[in-house]
Amino acid sequence: MEAMSMMLIMAAGLALMLAQMAFLWGIHLRIRNAAVVDVGWAAGLGLLAALDAGFGAAPPFRRILLLVLAGIWAFRLAWHLWRDRVANGTPEEGRYVYLRAHWGARADFYFLWFFLGQGFLNVLLAIPFLLVACNPSPGVSPLEIAGAALWIVAVAGESLADAQLKAFKSGQANKGLVCRAGLWNLSRHPNYFCEWLVWCAYALLALGAPHGALGLLSPAIILFLLLKVSGIPPTEKQALRSRGAAYARYQNEVSVFFPWFPKPAAQAASAPRSGS
Repeated sequence: MEAMSMMLIMAAGLALMLAQMAFLWGIHLRIRNAAVVDVGWAAGLGLLAALDAGFGAAPPFRRILLLVLAGIWAFRLAWHLWRDRVANGTPEEGRYVYLRAHWGARADFYFLWFFLGQGFLNVLLAIPFLLVACNPSPGVSPLEIAGAALWIVAVAGESLADAQLKAFKSGQANKGLVCRAGLWNLSRHPNYFCEWLVWCAYALLALGAPHGALGLLSPAIILFLLLKVSGIPPTEKQALRSRGAAYARYQNEVSVFFPWFPKPAAQAASAPRSGS
């Protein structure tokens, strides 16, 4: 019975995500900016957390915790992505410009499937939310305390990285330069690293639930996407195109993902350039 209830909630979540992404695809046709899918991806995860919290059978304190943690993170990220990539007529990101040109006359049709695919991905990523929302345990476990603590650290780090990058970009003297302020001197993508930590926190929250190990799938998917698909590879390629040798030096000196102390310039100069 419990498994059936979880499947019904997942089915409702899938229908909600597909409807949301189809709607955003229509918006994209009007504004000609496919980055609205990124906003929908983040906001959709908040909606799924709300759906799971509303219909799950866990004690109220656990469902409220899920709603607060996932809701704050999702809608903060959605708002940031909206302002950074869509609002005020922001030009479409290079990766979407490339896809539009690559797909040619059928681009709008292919983008529909791309948007719907993001909705399906959201349902998979939200598995930890569903596990938390359906966890019948009456008490707070050490794993949940650890998960909440890691979430606080991760969201604070992501917010700090975003603020440091925004402050750097706002300086006219920094145009065309590489940001190495604060966290950006320890990792070339501290925002992505902290985002991955958020998903590790959700997996920790879910780990004490029945079948909680399934929640580990989400941080594994996020790590693969960030390192190999839609996160770091296109971002680094675009940075090399726009900043050239300065970004190549940055690649040699600073860790790509996991924060670590930067290499001294002399040591970095003799090292092979890291992959893009």
